[in-house]
Amino acid sequence: MVAPDLGPQNLAIEVKDLVKTYPGSIAAVRGVSFSIPRGSVYGLLGPNGAGKTTTFGMITTRVIPTSGTVLINGINVVAKPAQAKSFLGVVPQSNTLDRSPSVRENLTFHGRYFGMTSKEARTKADQLLVQFRLQERAAAPVGALSGGMAQRLMVARAVMHSPTILVLDEPTTGLDPQSRLALWEILRELNAAGQTILLSTHYMDEADELCEKIAIMDHGQVLALDTPAALKRSYAKQARISLDLQGADPGLAEMLAEALPGTTIGFVGSQLTISTDDPTDLLPMLVKELVAMDIGYRNLSVRQGSLESVFLALTGRDLRE
Repeated sequence: MVAPDLGPQNLAIEVKDLVKTYPGSIAAVRGVSFSIPRGSVYGLLGPNGAGKTTTFGMITTRVIPTSGTVLINGINVVAKPAQAKSFLGVVPQSNTLDRSPSVRENLTFHGRYFGMTSKEARTKADQLLVQFRLQERAAAPVGALSGGMAQRLMVARAVMHSPTILVLDEPTTGLDPQSRLALWEILRELNAAGQTILLSTHYMDEADELCEKIAIMDHGQVLALDTPAALKRSYAKQARISLDLQGADPGLAEMLAEALPGTTIGFVGSQLTISTDDPTDLLPMLVKELVAMDIGYRNLSVRQGSLESVFLALTGRDLRE
């Protein structure tokens, strides 16, 4: 078999000035641009109506852009949708598994659809059943699967034809914590083996745990794109410093408040907490003051603001339909 042409650059997905306007001048996506290197895990976050699903639809060839381009491994999705689609494994929000066939048959039929021989499809299906912890349910009807098992089967089916890019739209919605963690583990395994992953999610901890970079969308535009850590540094203004003190009296909080302006200080029992916009400059000042007061400390930790606070800072707190 001739190896597929993956394009001249090291980009799995390249989105340029993407626009989608529906009849009635409804602008769902307004000039979105981003690039995803091969082997990366990227997240797309945004409130309901932000344009995420429409953007996913254009990337996966289901929605035709009004303007702009999407390249999948260098292939234009509008000019060559079938070739672009061969690189993609897609897991939609809703369960699209075939109800009549068994778990194994869901995989083998998908493989046959993408041109695999019967033998190739059976062999690959058996491998995936083991990898996705479904081998004991191979002969079971899909309707007998739990929500977590069904979602694992959806992902297994999406990678059955060995796509280079896996696109998941809110893959863990409605799953219990154990099922979510199991799916996270599988996605990490796939990525470690070289799989490029693009996912959308409403779970901030999921994005923080899995994604190398995150794009936050609202009103059809990308508001911010960076690593989770960089986003938190830039937009989550309040960091929290905490430490346990030895030999401090109750008046310490007031003395530190005078020495460290622009901070909010709490002192309960032996634990001191300080909220600040920038812990980088504050930490050496804090240590200097404690040393000068002859106060020992331990268990010093710094916690940057959460990804949720970044999300709310960019998209607001108003309820969305």
